[in-house]
Amino acid sequence: MKNKDFLSILDLSDGEVEGIISKAASIKQGSTPQILSGKTVALVFEKPSLRTRVSFEVGVKQMGGTCIFLSNSEIGLGVREPEADVAKVLDRLVDCVVARVFSHRSLEILAEHTSIPVVNALSDQAHPCQALGDCLTIFERKGSLEGLKVAFVGDGNNIAGSLALACSSAGMDFTIASPQNYKLPESIWNQATAEAEKRGTNLRWTQEPKDAVFEADVVYTDVWVSMGDEEEKEERLSVFSSYQVNEQLVKFAKDDFLFMHDMPAHRGEEISEGMLEHPNSVVYHQSENRLHAQKAVLAELFGY
Repeated sequence: MKNKDFLSILDLSDGEVEGIISKAASIKQGSTPQILSGKTVALVFEKPSLRTRVSFEVGVKQMGGTCIFLSNSEIGLGVREPEADVAKVLDRLVDCVVARVFSHRSLEILAEHTSIPVVNALSDQAHPCQALGDCLTIFERKGSLEGLKVAFVGDGNNIAGSLALACSSAGMDFTIASPQNYKLPESIWNQATAEAEKRGTNLRWTQEPKDAVFEADVVYTDVWVSMGDEEEKEERLSVFSSYQVNEQLVKFAKDDFLFMHDMPAHRGEEISEGMLEHPNSVVYHQSENRLHAQKAVLAELFGY
């Protein structure tokens, strides 16, 4: 890690995405290091969660540690008291903070005012733990990451941004198909472009889903209406109506393509009714691999 915290894929040094994936695969196949024995991890969650909360709680316990779950109603980051005050208190009481927040700036403030590791469990800008779990899933199924083509169809949101950074850093080509006004943020695009140039990989945007999916090794999508976008629901459902991943679209991918979705999924919107159960679907493996990827991140942060 470049710093004490893991807030973004960019916090990983060159080649470290593959290193984390290798470590996660090793942990999954062998014994879990008890590097958190005697340590306490605070889970600060402003947003509801199934996969993130369960995978972190189980992972910390398997590594010998203890979790304390703190919901938004209990802490009220920036509302009940400033993020900096919360950070300074937790810094004296726990050994690590895992935070799932509305604003990425909240994570940065927590990190700035603590001496302990802060881990991004989702923000409006990034979901790096999801991206690492996804890369682990691809690695397990394909045997390598180098040279693969990943196609993301849908909104250029936090999931797409972290995946673009992870793919570009790990030697995979990444293409996103999205409407003009829902592209990846310019800052994320520029960062991913810089990573792709270092690795000699391709980063591309198109408005046409078939163009993105053509001969892809991985076809990935996410919800059209994320938490916080509810007021835009009707507009988004209309704008993205031609971006559904379905059985007809994935015929343009390679025969052995992987279908991926970080979940929760909305059948009838970003995916057709049967896509989660498609023979090439690995969505539930992704959910499991969040556990192993996150254990690898914690192991790295705590010096294992």
